[in-house]
Amino acid sequence: MRHFGHIAPAERERLFHKEPATFTADSPPRTLAAALGATLYSPATRPRLADDVHKQAGRGVVSMVLCLEDSISDAEVPAAEDNLVRQFAELEGRSAEPPLLFVRVRTPEQITELTRRLGSSVRLLSGFVLPKFTEERGIKFLEALLAAETAGGHRLYAMPVLESPELLHLETRRETLAGIARTVGGYRDRVLALRLGVTDFCSAYGLRRPPDMTAYDVHIVASVIADVVNVLGRSDGTGFTVTGPVWEYFKVQERMFKPQLRRSPFLGEAEELRTSLIEHDMDGLLREIALDRANGLLGKTCIHPSHVAPVHALSVVSHEEYSDAQDILRPERDGGGVMRSSYTNKMNEVKPHRAWAERTLQRAEVFGVARAGIDFVDLLAAGLSG
Repeated sequence: MRHFGHIAPAERERLFHKEPATFTADSPPRTLAAALGATLYSPATRPRLADDVHKQAGRGVVSMVLCLEDSISDAEVPAAEDNLVRQFAELEGRSAEPPLLFVRVRTPEQITELTRRLGSSVRLLSGFVLPKFTEERGIKFLEALLAAETAGGHRLYAMPVLESPELLHLETRRETLAGIARTVGGYRDRVLALRLGVTDFCSAYGLRRPPDMTAYDVHIVASVIADVVNVLGRSDGTGFTVTGPVWEYFKVQERMFKPQLRRSPFLGEAEELRTSLIEHDMDGLLREIALDRANGLLGKTCIHPSHVAPVHALSVVSHEEYSDAQDILRPERDGGGVMRSSYTNKMNEVKPHRAWAERTLQRAEVFGVARAGIDFVDLLAAGLSG
């Protein structure tokens, strides 16, 4: 697998100063966590799920979640479990490598039972998404995952979803976060990333953000994101990859506010692309992705294939970011100090910016580095046309 692997080699060479590296499901967890990108969710009830998985892989998707929880009704669960087993068996019979596949379960018992039923096709499973994760619920899920891993002889990762009301409510948030930190810290080698369930946060207060507002414009949600990153996203070795919240919109909606997508990056032929993005409410998505990264989140939950290319385009490291990160991490600068950036437009201070530089080079490894003069519009257009 590799990001932008679905576009032609000549086009990748034109776009990238440093191309995205290849990786597999057996790559180190740190690499996989950074490489998740746009994680596409799909209900496990889809009758041609194996075909869907391969189609999306051909469009640049590298991670998918096959959902047995909120995306299907209670009555559909047994049939969805049967369908998952059939579809994994079909995937096993194909030569093409699937993306990283995770199953979102409802109960710990589903983990052990599904792993048993998958048989040899369990080798295609990267792990499980654990809903409404708290210390009390989480330990049971994680113990079930370890038991399933032992029984199946195949390494499995967990992606807890932070979405419980206890995490949202102010009077219980501190202790809930502390409990989650204790739990995931005890299973660090199995927790690949933490996912944010912003839809559930909004539900607790009867809210739903419109397409021209981001999660960060809903202050009660933004405060939870900030606290999660504060406790669980630290760069001192105790933190985890925290992924961005889902963007719910993919159809034309009536607008209340003017478009947020500036014209300047879209001059010339790219104006048509700008118009298309605005018509499909993608300008709000692009702004939210930028705010995700500014707030310490990497990757994003997606419920529509049209969201994948924007997430990946904005995950590529710019040539300027790469130059700054390399300058900061030069061995001769281990003692600290400050310097003017090679682009001569900012100050790079070695010690305060070191953690940022390390994260940037990790992202550069899996998403690549754009050539000088290549911006996200070029990358987005290539991702959409690939």
